[in-house]
Amino acid sequence: MAMLPDLKKAKRGAIAKAISIMENDPKEARQLIKKIYKTSGKAIVIGITGPAGSGKSSLINKLSIEMKKLKLKPAVLAVDPTSHVTGGAILGDRVRMSESTDTGTYIRSIASRGATGAIAHSVRNSLRVLEYAGFNPIIIESVGAGQTEIDISKIADITIVTFNPHTGDSIQTIKAGITEIGDIYLVNKSDLDGAIQLYQALRDFIGNDKEEAVILKTSVKKNKGIKELATVIKDIMKQKIKDKKNSEKIRLESELEDIILNNVKHEISAMIGKSKSFSIYLKKVQNKKIDPFEAADKLTKNFLK
Repeated sequence: MAMLPDLKKAKRGAIAKAISIMENDPKEARQLIKKIYKTSGKAIVIGITGPAGSGKSSLINKLSIEMKKLKLKPAVLAVDPTSHVTGGAILGDRVRMSESTDTGTYIRSIASRGATGAIAHSVRNSLRVLEYAGFNPIIIESVGAGQTEIDISKIADITIVTFNPHTGDSIQTIKAGITEIGDIYLVNKSDLDGAIQLYQALRDFIGNDKEEAVILKTSVKKNKGIKELATVIKDIMKQKIKDKKNSEKIRLESELEDIILNNVKHEISAMIGKSKSFSIYLKKVQNKKIDPFEAADKLTKNFLK
């Protein structure tokens, strides 16, 4: 683990290498976690979610610049849909965020690989790497793909939900339960037509449910509302730091369960591969002598003996 001193100094090469290990090398990832785990779990994590096209990347670019002015040290993890060609992440976000990278914000894209469990695993460990490197807050951007949005709210201390007047399904999305997860709701691209109606709709839907939710208008194009957003985030961070110990305990419980279930799944998969009784029961199912549920019950009992 020669990279640890460089990681502590937030050297970009060391961070990139450490996150790649977390994504691709489970054995080495375990060694690295062993070294950095004790000090982890104190940084505030901000999840930014919302429909594709709501302008999240450009917003994060400007937001991280404003955060720096407030003496914060943000880093960004963009959870991207997997590129089917390479299996890596689609890096369009990196291009849109180049301005903030130049000012020292660390930005990394992570491929979601289509599995919510796998993304949670990669993201949790990447957060630990960025925290060890001294970043706080750490912003996770989900590229609005349904399930990841809700998943990210489980990992984040502060959740920001973005909308823009031209994502036609905005109001449907508001109704579809996404309103349950936000601390801050943003009408982004607020220079576009329809922004005032959307802002009002958000107030109508959310105002009744959540007293403490903040609803704001931002425009990257006009550079409006972003300084205000950074200030609001800094204030909420102060509140959330008090709850951090408890929220971290709950998250670690769910992480431990995930890892155990994953381990058991791998064990059982290996057993199925070697099992003679699996082939016997499979033939019975294929010949309609026994239904799949009964066969699975019997095999599960055998495997768990």
